[in-house]
Amino acid sequence: MAENEGDLVAKATEATQVVAEAGDLVAAVVTTAAQDIGSYIRSQREAAQVSMRQLASRAGVSNPYLSQIERGLRNPSAEVLAQIAKGLRVSSEVLYVRAGILEARPHGPVREALLGDEHITERQKQVLIEIYDSFCRENESTQEPEPDEQETPDV
Repeated sequence: MAENEGDLVAKATEATQVVAEAGDLVAAVVTTAAQDIGSYIRSQREAAQVSMRQLASRAGVSNPYLSQIERGLRNPSAEVLAQIAKGLRVSSEVLYVRAGILEARPHGPVREALLGDEHITERQKQVLIEIYDSFCRENESTQEPEPDEQETPDV
């Protein structure tokens, strides 16, 4: 019976170690995601030439909290990301995807071309994508065929 207890203790110890390692892995993934979104927010803020205090004020968060987000020490909620996106004047969808809250939508050739263009800023890319998406949504909702430009009116 002592052998069985020893085996159980060994298995329990091993299971505890596996759970601890899994917890460490999850913590590392969350930390990496927080650092990624934080560095992205910082790069967007700097590209927009907005100070940390200005963005914190625009987003309705404290300056120290925004600093912690940018350094990857805090992982912001979806609501805070939306406020930051508004303060940066970028799409909140972009921040949600960067933070892992949303999955990235598959890119069509137009989106790929815009995202790959090195001559325009991230903000300009997002504005163009938002305009393009709004045209696509508008066209999907109407679904009326446009008159063929080749046809000539009856006279």
